[in-house]
Amino acid sequence: MKADYDADLVFVYEPEKLKFVAGETARFHIINNGEEVHEFEMGTGDANAKHKAMIEKFPEMEHDDPSAVRMEPGEEAEMIWTFGRAGSYEFTCLTPGQYEGGLHGLLTVN
Repeated sequence: MKADYDADLVFVYEPEKLKFVAGETARFHIINNGEEVHEFEMGTGDANAKHKAMIEKFPEMEHDDPSAVRMEPGEEAEMIWTFGRAGSYEFTCLTPGQYEGGLHGLLTVN
C-alpha cells in the first residue's frame, strides 16, 4: 500500500480497491512516498466524513485509533486489522485537501 503525491496535486493509493472476507485478518504495510504528511484510515463513509470535519477544525489533532495511522514523508507503518462485518467501507487520508485530491479508495468486506 502506497500513498503517493505528484506535482499536479493528485494523491493516489496503490491499490485503489481492497477486498476482504469477514473474519479475515490483514497486515497492511503502508509507505508514504509523498512529500506531505499522509494518513491511512479505514471506516464507513459517514464516520470518515464526521472525522474529516473534525480534522478540518483541528488539523494537528493526534490519532489514537487502531484503524488509522499517520505518517511523515518517507515514513512506513504497519497495521494489523481483523475485518468483523461485511459491507462497503473506504480507506482514506483525511488530512485537509487530500481526500478532495483523490486520496481515498473502496474497501469491500464480503
